[in-house]
Amino acid sequence: MKKELKEIRINETDVLLQDNLVRGSILPQRIAELNRNIVFKGNNVVEGPIYGHRIEIQQGDLEVQGAVFAQLELYVNSKAQGSIEFKKCVGSANSIVSRAAGCRLIFDSDINAKSVSLHNAFVAGSIYADEITLENCVVIGGVFATQSIELTNSVVGTFNTPQISIAGIINLLLPSAFSIERIITTANAKMYNLSLADLGSLYRGMPQAENSGRIEINSSIDEVTSKLVDEEMQKTIRSYTVVGKVLAADLIDTDKFQNHFLLTAASLGPQLLRTYDMGLDKDGNPASLEIGKIRDFFFDILHGKIEIKDMDGKFSFSDIVANN
Repeated sequence: MKKELKEIRINETDVLLQDNLVRGSILPQRIAELNRNIVFKGNNVVEGPIYGHRIEIQQGDLEVQGAVFAQLELYVNSKAQGSIEFKKCVGSANSIVSRAAGCRLIFDSDINAKSVSLHNAFVAGSIYADEITLENCVVIGGVFATQSIELTNSVVGTFNTPQISIAGIINLLLPSAFSIERIITTANAKMYNLSLADLGSLYRGMPQAENSGRIEINSSIDEVTSKLVDEEMQKTIRSYTVVGKVLAADLIDTDKFQNHFLLTAASLGPQLLRTYDMGLDKDGNPASLEIGKIRDFFFDILHGKIEIKDMDGKFSFSDIVANN
């Protein structure tokens, strides 16, 4: 049972919270409180926004319903357990770090910081930073870095960065991703595009549509180079794209895949006024679109518990037209 705090003033330097339900915000009231650290020691709910010099999460469960900003760092202890969920945007003037493999870390909205390093995290929005490192993560939106990105065994909507290195299996949800320098890959790295996978049927536990599947991206063969020139400078942009296959597949009824509905529901989850569903699942129950269920679905894809068949990439226009 959580205790309700009417007022939070532990001391000038730190706010320590454990087993607390905070009805309001945790914001500085005086100049001296601008450098105050916020430490969550376990089993907390905060209904308002949070500002702290350094925000540390030592243990779950934690639910923050307002926006969060850390001047120095937002840090999740590597030994943290339980559920940690941020309902709105999370930002830092410096870093956001979590290497906790044992906790269920969910960001329902965007992340914005100078440096972002996450392990085993689900992000319903996008990530904006100078440097981004993701391992075993799912990002429904985009991963946008002004300097570099490192991806290991992750699912992301798209990425845009000057430099990127990938390891393990990387799945893209949108048709294209971009970098300035050539992508750096390890020997075991593979990149797949899921924009033509039948995610809707997979979410409901039903058989995948015949003209659906993941498309492997060869970073050298499928790279498209464009040169942007103005009066003062020239910039080269490399895109890793399956747009050609997607355009050909437009003759297929991709609406039945329900991919856009699924991804939109994930990104708008906290803002939806009601819970939607994608019809009945294999057991005859409504396949409801909730952040937790969507998170588990994509992590099952990431870990290979849900297998997406390969798309052969061959299209017979006469057959497609005849079937539509």
